[in-house]
Amino acid sequence: MANGARMEGIEADLFFTFFGLDAIRKDRYEKIMVATVGNPGMHLPTWLGALPGFSALATRMMKRQMEKIDIPPIPEFVELVADSGAHLYACKATVDMFGLTTDDFVPQVDEIISVGEFYEKAAGGKVIFT
Repeated sequence: MANGARMEGIEADLFFTFFGLDAIRKDRYEKIMVATVGNPGMHLPTWLGALPGFSALATRMMKRQMEKIDIPPIPEFVELVADSGAHLYACKATVDMFGLTTDDFVPQVDEIISVGEFYEKAAGGKVIFT
């Protein structure tokens, strides 16, 4: 959504919290897997996702689909969104809870801030949670 907004000239900033931080962590953003267990978007029985290797298979299939419609992989997408002018923020509470530091994140992350600080930065704007 942020990428689409930036392409339309609309300001957009992203606030990453909990497991969304994986998308901006140096040690994880190239290895994100598709969650199959408990993922209603997969439209599969839960037991199927528990099979060994199924998450890796689903991830490969998703990557192929993304390539077909020209969606870049996560590292490239993070860079693209940041280069478009969107600001990327990591949630301070989550960073503290997981014992992370600024060094754990990709260079495109502007700051580690609280949710209140994010609301201040977004004053007058619309906040969309997905």
